[in-house]
Amino acid sequence: MRILVTDGMDKSAIAALQAQGHEVVEQFYAPEELGAALRDFDVVVVRSKTKVRANHIDEAKGSNLKLIIRGGVGVDNIDVKYAEENGIKVMNTPRASSQSVAELAMGLMFACSRYISIAGHTMREDKWEKKAYGKGIELCGKTLGIVGFGRIGQALGKMAKAIGMDVVAFDIFHIPGIEEQMGIPYVEMEELLAKSDFISVHAPAVDGGKLISAENIAKMKDGVVIVNTSRGTNVDEDALLAALESGKVRGAGLDVFAEEPATNHALYSHPMVACTPHIGAATQEAQKRIGSEIVSIIENF
Repeated sequence: MRILVTDGMDKSAIAALQAQGHEVVEQFYAPEELGAALRDFDVVVVRSKTKVRANHIDEAKGSNLKLIIRGGVGVDNIDVKYAEENGIKVMNTPRASSQSVAELAMGLMFACSRYISIAGHTMREDKWEKKAYGKGIELCGKTLGIVGFGRIGQALGKMAKAIGMDVVAFDIFHIPGIEEQMGIPYVEMEELLAKSDFISVHAPAVDGGKLISAENIAKMKDGVVIVNTSRGTNVDEDALLAALESGKVRGAGLDVFAEEPATNHALYSHPMVACTPHIGAATQEAQKRIGSEIVSIIENF
């Protein structure tokens, strides 16, 4: 098969596909060029940068394209229903990056609680702000509310419990037996908002509303820390910035933004925001797992 890789893939996975006799082309296409390009391939592998929309699928109709793979968890950058209605299968790699995203979320929680981001920044400006940043808080003994309790949320919950946090979870789907297995109860969103000292979002993009809205922030504890490594659109950035300015929200750890590359300078430059440029799955280990899972998908397909 001819396989298009638009946003990069682990070299070992590319070598494995080539060893099986497939032709692999690594090439990013601008949105206006993507649809026509898809006609020349049997499979396309994308990450988060490439968006495969209905107009691209229309241009690819009648060609050999039969499979779109999203290297990662979410598939909101692909018009899945429209693709499958037109005979193009859409698959992803939901297990490969869970640990890496969960570890980044934990790291952002530490950064917000101990001023790691801003304190390090001021030291690079030759400042010694020990007094200013000597009022951190510990995670041990605090309550973490996890919004979205899939693989990533579960991995984070396991780590949080290991350092002594109390953990509660909200999800519209309840996994049978998971509460007893992990010792993490499901609660309603209202309860999670009211009792959590830290809130970490691990849900897919939500249609018609924000999970972290002005209304929901008002229901949270004063001094709450909010972490988002899911989708930037799950957070009302204006409401979050206002809450940071007022002190309602102590800090925010953000790996994703409503627009990417991020354009909300006031938010990502705020001293109480620890931020990263959508690197949740960007570990060497996760990239190898993603590549291996993609190879398996193609083999099975």
